[in-house]
Amino acid sequence: WEVADRLGVLGRNGQPHVGWGDWLHFVAYSRQVMGFLSPGFVPALATLATIGEGLFGALILIGLFTRMAAIGSAILSFCFAIAMAISFGIESPLGYSVFTLSAASLVLASMPAYAWSIDSQLSKKDKKTAIVNN
Repeated sequence: WEVADRLGVLGRNGQPHVGWGDWLHFVAYSRQVMGFLSPGFVPALATLATIGEGLFGALILIGLFTRMAAIGSAILSFCFAIAMAISFGIESPLGYSVFTLSAASLVLASMPAYAWSIDSQLSKKDKKTAIVNN
């Protein structure tokens, strides 16, 4: 959802329920969040974060490579929480539950199996193939 917002899919900046509305507004916000870094790094890190958010979110939703996607999500959201805390104070990531998101991603990564996922279906197929081949 957030990726769609920063790409302008949800509408223009300033419209109801639109956070950024376009890439330029998102990068400007990223500069605020990562104000402790050299401004030249920010667009690249914003791009990496956007790719990560989109990829990890999609993989978790469809249940493919779930554990790796959850670990990636945990790391990315934890980095975001730390950057928010440095730039805006600890209240900001706590108020937006970013640490909770990171912890929830770690809980998902620690699950022994994902019953209704593509991962589970592939695992069942691999077990059947191993039984047939033995």
